[in-house]
Amino acid sequence: MATSLGSNTYNRQNWEDADFPILCQTCLGENPYIRMTKEKYGKECKICARPFTVFRWCPGTRMRFKKTEVCQTCSKMKNVCQTCLLDLEYGLPIQVRDTGLSVKDEVPKSDVNKEYYTQNMEREIANSDGTRPVGQLGKAPSSSDMLLKLARTTPYYKRNRPHICSFWVKGECKRGEECPYRHEKPTDPDDPLADQNIKDRYYGINDPVADKLLKRASTMPRLDPPDDKSITTLYIGGLGDTVTDGDLKSHFYQFGEIRTITIVQRQQCAFIQFATRQAAEMAAEKSFNKLIINGRRLTVKWGRSQAARGKEGIKDGISEMGTRLDPVPGLPGALPPPPALDEEAPANYFNLDPSTSPAVMNIALPPPPGINPPPPGFGPPMFHPMGHMAPPMPPPMSMRPPGQIHYPSQDPQRMGAHAAHGSRHGD
Repeated sequence: MATSLGSNTYNRQNWEDADFPILCQTCLGENPYIRMTKEKYGKECKICARPFTVFRWCPGTRMRFKKTEVCQTCSKMKNVCQTCLLDLEYGLPIQVRDTGLSVKDEVPKSDVNKEYYTQNMEREIANSDGTRPVGQLGKAPSSSDMLLKLARTTPYYKRNRPHICSFWVKGECKRGEECPYRHEKPTDPDDPLADQNIKDRYYGINDPVADKLLKRASTMPRLDPPDDKSITTLYIGGLGDTVTDGDLKSHFYQFGEIRTITIVQRQQCAFIQFATRQAAEMAAEKSFNKLIINGRRLTVKWGRSQAARGKEGIKDGISEMGTRLDPVPGLPGALPPPPALDEEAPANYFNLDPSTSPAVMNIALPPPPGINPPPPGFGPPMFHPMGHMAPPMPPPMSMRPPGQIHYPSQDPQRMGAHAAHGSRHGD
C-alpha cells in the first residue's frame, strides 16, 4: 500500500502537492469569485490510494460543497475532472468517450501493477508539453461524430444541487427553508442511475450513465439527402445574434466551394448554397446534429427545391416539413359554393315566399290597452289589429304637397290634450 511503514520514505516522495485542482466548468460553478480550502495530503486518491492535496469549495448559492476525489495524476491519465470524473473536452463519461474514439485503455487494478503503471505515466506526463493527453488516449483520433452529437455545449449546474434530506423523507426535518439539503422525493431505488460507483466510472465499466448515453446515440435521427439532385442548399437554424456569415463560411468552406450564404436575421437562420451536390452532402453528413459555433448548437437541414418552395401552405393535412397535422376540433367545415345566379330570376335577399304580397312586410302587433294610435298623416300606424293589412306608408315630408304643416303637439287627439285644455280653462 502507498502509506505502508516499510516504504514510507519512498512513497512520501511521490505524494502529490498541487496549487490548483483540475476541474470542469460545471464543478467549478458559475461564480467567477469562489473561495477554496486547500488541505495538503488531506485524502487518499480513490483510484491509486496515494495521498494528494484536497480542495474544497462551494460552486454557487444553494449548492452543495464539492471536493476533489482523485489525484491529478489519475486525472491526467484519463483527461477527466478530479471531482465528477467526466471527460474535460466533451463532458461525457469515460466509457462513452472510449467507445466513440475506439480506445481500449486497460489500467491495472492490483496494487503493485497499479503503482508501477502510475510511475510510468507520471514520467510520460513530465516529458509531454501538457497540451495533449498521454497514453492510449493521446494516440486516439482527435474527434468522433458520436461524441460531437452527445457532447454538452453549456455547463450543467443542476448537477451541483444538494443531496436529498433524509429527515424530510421520513417527515422529521424541522429546519424548513434553512435546511441545506433538498426537500424532494427521492428517485426510484430500482433506477440504475441511483447506483453509481466512482471506480466503475473511472475504469469505464458498468457505468449506468454511459449505458444510457450509448443507447441514446444508437437511436439518434439521420439526415438523408433529398431525391432531387438539383438541391445544393443547406438550412442552418438557431443562429442567434452571435453567429455571422464569416463564422459559417469558416466552417463550411472545408467541404467545397460555396456559392452564396444568405442570413435571415428575423428568423435567425441561414441558407448556404454549394456549387456541387457532393460538397453539400459532405457538409450535411459532417455537420448534422453536431455543429457547434460560438457555443451554440445549430440545426442543419436540407433546403427545398424551387418548385416545392413555390407551393406554400399545407395540403391534405401535411405541412411543408412532411409531418401530418391533426385537425383542430370545433372549427366549421368548408362553406358550400354560392348558387349560380339567374339573370331573369328576381333577387330574393330575405328568403321570402315569392307568392306572398309585399304588404305582408307591414304587419304589426295590436296596440297595448290605453294607448291611442298616432294621428293620420303623421307617419305609418305603429299598431293595428291582427289580421288586417297595414295601410301603405305615407310619402316623406319632402314629397308631400304644400299646405298646412302638421305639428304633433297641436293635435287635439294626442294623449293629455283634453286634460291640458281643461286645466287651461279652469285657470
